Amino acid sequence: MVIKRENVGIAVRDLEEAIAFFTDLGLSILGRDTVSGAWAETAVGLDGNHAKIALLETPDGNGRIELFEYIHPQAIETEPTLPNEIGMHRVAFSVDNIEDAVAIAAKHGSYPLRGIANYQDVYKLSYLRGPSGIIVMLAEDLRKN
Repeated sequence: MVIKRENVGIAVRDLEEAIAFFTDLGLSILGRDTVSGAWAETAVGLDGNHAKIALLETPDGNGRIELFEYIHPQAIETEPTLPNEIGMHRVAFSVDNIEDAVAIAAKHGSYPLRGIANYQDVYKLSYLRGPSGIIVMLAEDLRKN
């Protein structure tokens, strides 16, 4: 059997806010749609499933995220995930300049949880809270500079 990662799906409170955040970081929009109907109910397992979606991709073409904002059923608000909770944890991106990426995120009200860490002069890393409370990890490979 052949298997490959297709994308990471993230439910968001505000699709436009999330798109703005991720496109400012450098992702591009591959497509947008509104989905509903029997096929969407079957695929997702929700009666009356109706959502606005956007598929975004990293510049190298190797990373995709699908953002979705539920129209029906109503989205359920939860507490933002903590880094040590079991379950879906975070979405991570390599960046060529972490300080620039953190500055872009700050324009959207997203700041590092604690700062920018240096891991053995190999990587600079930072977790920040993105739109809808999503944990976003940014990593700069210092060996490439």
